[in-house]
Amino acid sequence: MSPASRPLPELISFMETLLEPHILCGRDYRIIAANAAYRRAYPDRQSVVGRTCYDVSHHYSVPCDRAGESCPLAKSLQSGQREKMLHLHHTPRGEEYVTIELSPIRDAEGEIAWFIEKMEPMQVARGATGHQGLIGRAPAFQRMLEMVMRVAPSEASVLLQGESGTGKELVASAVHAASSRAEAPFVVVDCSGLPETLFESEVFGHERGAFTGAVARKQGLVEAASGGTLFLDEIGDIPLSMQVKLLRLLETGTYRRVGSTELRHADVRLVSATHRPLRQMIRDGGFRQDLYFRINAFPIVVPPLRERREDLPLLVASLLERVAPHRRLSLSPAALRALSAYPFPGNVRELRNVLERASLMCDGELIDLEHLAEEVRNPGEPPEAAYARQESAMETAAGLDLGEIQRQALIQAVRGHRGSRRDLARKLGLSERTLYRRLRALGLDHAAN
Repeated sequence: MSPASRPLPELISFMETLLEPHILCGRDYRIIAANAAYRRAYPDRQSVVGRTCYDVSHHYSVPCDRAGESCPLAKSLQSGQREKMLHLHHTPRGEEYVTIELSPIRDAEGEIAWFIEKMEPMQVARGATGHQGLIGRAPAFQRMLEMVMRVAPSEASVLLQGESGTGKELVASAVHAASSRAEAPFVVVDCSGLPETLFESEVFGHERGAFTGAVARKQGLVEAASGGTLFLDEIGDIPLSMQVKLLRLLETGTYRRVGSTELRHADVRLVSATHRPLRQMIRDGGFRQDLYFRINAFPIVVPPLRERREDLPLLVASLLERVAPHRRLSLSPAALRALSAYPFPGNVRELRNVLERASLMCDGELIDLEHLAEEVRNPGEPPEAAYARQESAMETAAGLDLGEIQRQALIQAVRGHRGSRRDLARKLGLSERTLYRRLRALGLDHAAN
């Protein structure tokens, strides 16, 4: 390094005062200095000076952009500006997501000579198994995390869109945890579980005597979330009459308890989620357009499990630790292949249910194909065929509880069915009334509509 290209000692001294991990590197990717915060955060990296950033962080032998990833240094050289992105780094704790913010430093001639790189671990997500937080490495998952990283520090309203069971509440919690409101409450409102008559009272609170049964003043969920994040799960299920009141809250930052004339101020950050097509609902008159524009300041798509197949082994390992924490369960190659071939219409929630059932069926430590549910082993088989085959096996099974076998056969048929009860009865060769009587006798009358 020539004297003209050496960084000023004052620059390195300034880095030592910064509270976040920082490194200084040259255009050749080699690390020139690392501050004390970096050395504390990564005690295994005490001797990084002279090594390349891509070797230290990724164990790559070539720069990130030549290894299939985005490289902030290469992008900054091209744009001449600060660049920010999400990377998956190797650490003593395993693979962790880190927010990289890289700033170019120019020399006396105005040319980019060095880069200061700030690293902030994204505590809410990991690239390996863990008991809490978001887990995954698939491109669709990383794109979602990139959006979370971008919006979390702001006060913008976030709309999470995705199918049921994809983990939208976990993503909402991640937005909260990565925000400046992380130490304040994170309050969840299950909009689909609140009847219209109770919605206003639950969300905004009520005064004593506001209605029959209101024997005391009640704090609403908006007030409970003060200073923090209010998460409206399944916002598409909010009745139209309540959408007006929610819009007023978002537009003015004020609300009234039921039965009160006092105007109260709300200090909440709003995150919403839905699996419903809100734009279509607007066209059909089921959702207010003005409310949609208010909640949709920053949309994030939560990908379904079928778009992140490569994450399946990570999710399986993590979920098995949760459903059977005192056992060391794993999947056989055949069982993993069956899971990989299954479409998982219920997404991660369904995967957890499948694994929980398999853990109960398995007496050892290896979950095999036989321990998986019928619809997973034979995803292309129609429910009526599975039902008929299981009833045939039931007739020849000796010493077994026929009622329980019949119950399990019906359960498999119902779970694999995506239509009405009338359609299911026709597929099973039964009258709708007979099917209803069987479901009711076995306690399954709520499982098919």
